[in-house]
Amino acid sequence: MKEIATISPERLNNGAHYQFMTSVLNYAVADEKIAEETHLKPLVQNLTTALTKEDEDLKISQKSLLTDDIAEADNLRDSLYRAYKKAVKTYLDFPIAAQAQAAKVLNQHIKDYGIDPAMQLDQETGLLTNFISDLSTKYTEQVTTLGLQSFVAELSSANTKVQTLTAQRTMERTGIVKGALKTSRIATDTAYRELVKMTNALALVLGEADYANFIDYVNTEISHYKQEVINGRSTSAKEEETERK
Repeated sequence: MKEIATISPERLNNGAHYQFMTSVLNYAVADEKIAEETHLKPLVQNLTTALTKEDEDLKISQKSLLTDDIAEADNLRDSLYRAYKKAVKTYLDFPIAAQAQAAKVLNQHIKDYGIDPAMQLDQETGLLTNFISDLSTKYTEQVTTLGLQSFVAELSSANTKVQTLTAQRTMERTGIVKGALKTSRIATDTAYRELVKMTNALALVLGEADYANFIDYVNTEISHYKQEVINGRSTSAKEEETERK
């Protein structure tokens, strides 16, 4: 008698788990003898609902879409900061005393803060916030003397953008319930096992004819995932799964 074989879906990494369940669900929905069978129809719907929730949780567990925007804004402000430092140093040996003295003051200000564009993102943001505030208050005369107002304005804008984006990312992450993906995977596994159990029972009681294609398909997928994913998965895949739990 044909029956769907066993698999331990909890051993699949997140991506493979979602793909396996999606493959089974898509075939079940496409097979009218499965999708419209009185006892199986609600179970197919249960799997659909569970997998939809798993998909949502899987998406929010991935890298925030804001990360690339933050990196871009950070690169811009780093470039502006380096350009500002270079401009100040250019005036240190300026033949006009007023500009040279203004440069000396601003160069000391740069040394006092010791900002390194390679430092941790939030640390750099905090230091630059105070640094820019100084330039807009205590050192406005020196900035004006050297004509660096545009540098200060652009640097302030870029730093504010990084602040705004990182705050948005924090809010985004705050909305992620710890263990949400793990919980939704368990719900999907339960729905899948109920569908398999009922399919096998119907095939035993009513005969396998109406269920043979579905059973064969799922068994083919199970064989593939056992060989290629569970038994043959790489260390990086295991690490990915561990990180996302």
